[in-house]
Amino acid sequence: MESFIITTLHREGAELANQLIAEEVPLTIDLNGKELATLLCSPIDLKDLITGFLFTSGLIVDASSVRKIVIDEERWKASVEIETSGLPEEMVFKRVYTSGCGKGIIFHNPLDIAQRGVMPEGFIIDGVKLMDLMQQFLTSSEEHKLTRGVHSAALADGEGIVILRDDIGRHNALDKIIGAALATGLSLTDKVVLSSGRISSEILSKVLRAGLPILVSAGSPTNQAVKLARKVNLTLVGRARGNRLNVYSGGQRLGLEPNELT
Repeated sequence: MESFIITTLHREGAELANQLIAEEVPLTIDLNGKELATLLCSPIDLKDLITGFLFTSGLIVDASSVRKIVIDEERWKASVEIETSGLPEEMVFKRVYTSGCGKGIIFHNPLDIAQRGVMPEGFIIDGVKLMDLMQQFLTSSEEHKLTRGVHSAALADGEGIVILRDDIGRHNALDKIIGAALATGLSLTDKVVLSSGRISSEILSKVLRAGLPILVSAGSPTNQAVKLARKVNLTLVGRARGNRLNVYSGGQRLGLEPNELT
């Protein structure tokens, strides 16, 4: 965060104020000696971001595929070495620009992941517990309280939040929690994703790639996100604030009957 003197305008007049502003940096990732992408991001938890980004983009299979990450914070450049055995060279640098903040980037079509099959059953959580988790989540980010300038994402189990990350981009925040989970060996098949932002198809594809069964957001989903979630049997919950939430797919994991899904 950086402090700025600003002018606050009221109906009664104007006054100067000291305000904290969220930081943004352009992080360029060089992958195995070749420039891969530049991410507009918050300058924190960058190794989590890089690991999660490479994983959700389909460029690594797990954290062990990353041989080295060196970050130059003067030039905001990350030099990354990964194992590329079996990965076609043309796939590594085939970019798809998304609807993300600052023009997100992925390296696959979200519909391609949907062809891999449906999410398994098994993990169940009470809908009221989801409301409690979201209330905890929406008040957990200190940077958001101070700046109102970042998105947040978290992983939660049935009891509480286990990983929380912030970033100026909702895609980046999601990649950070997935990267942190991969780095620590945390199981993802029995966790809930909590998000503060809009749910688009590429956000949902990142969650699906990680094998996370439930995605809950304070924001709304797009039509393509709803269609994809229903196709792959992923539990998608949006507009989760206070004592209300909307279930768009996979309601059985919340104990709902089929006719109660929406």
